[in-house]
Amino acid sequence: MSVVIREDRGQYMQNLRDWLEQEKDVPLEEMSGFFKRRIGSYEEQMQTWKEAYVRIADWIGSDTKSILDLGCGTGLELESIFRKYPHICVTGIDMCSTMLEQLERKYGKKDIKLICGDYFQEPFEAAGYDMVISFESLHHFLPEEKRGLFEKIRAALRPGGKFLEGDYIACCEEEEVLLRRECGRKRKAGGILEGQFVHFDIPLTLEHETELLRQAGFSQVNVLDCIEGATFIEAVKHS
Repeated sequence: MSVVIREDRGQYMQNLRDWLEQEKDVPLEEMSGFFKRRIGSYEEQMQTWKEAYVRIADWIGSDTKSILDLGCGTGLELESIFRKYPHICVTGIDMCSTMLEQLERKYGKKDIKLICGDYFQEPFEAAGYDMVISFESLHHFLPEEKRGLFEKIRAALRPGGKFLEGDYIACCEEEEVLLRRECGRKRKAGGILEGQFVHFDIPLTLEHETELLRQAGFSQVNVLDCIEGATFIEAVKHS
């Protein structure tokens, strides 16, 4: 499927450059702390993707018994999933304990396991899941970090399993390069150590994102849709 990331690319890029100039002296925030400080308004802000949360459930096959949810947050995508598949088994990983506590209050009686940690470091059960999902989480990381994670995700899937990624995708290489350069500048200015996670968007283009998935061993990579700026990609493990 062919999707349009930004119809108004010229104006969008000008707005982005203006915003970066306005925010140039604002320091980066550590990832989990960023979300912990905004927990009170998080779910309201994320309602931008209300339609996307519903569509995620539509892309889950009826034979799916177990899901690994990376960057699960407060579980906004789980409402529609549990409504459609009330007995599905979910493992959720997130760095922010405050968010997981809120998720636990909502879905603690479901078949769900929550892990507070870094999904780059946390071990995944080999061939342990029918599906892995991630929504608006992976655009904070560099290509080399993503490729290793994609390989890890593929290993965690059973044969025939799928990885569903819904994320912020750069509309062009200019956006990709501009944001990565600015993130690097801010990290250097703030004396932030390599490997420390910060909240700053460094999305890849659709071409670069899908190529990383193929390099990680996914032989079938499908672009499904773009909903309110979130582009959905399905990667299938055939063997």
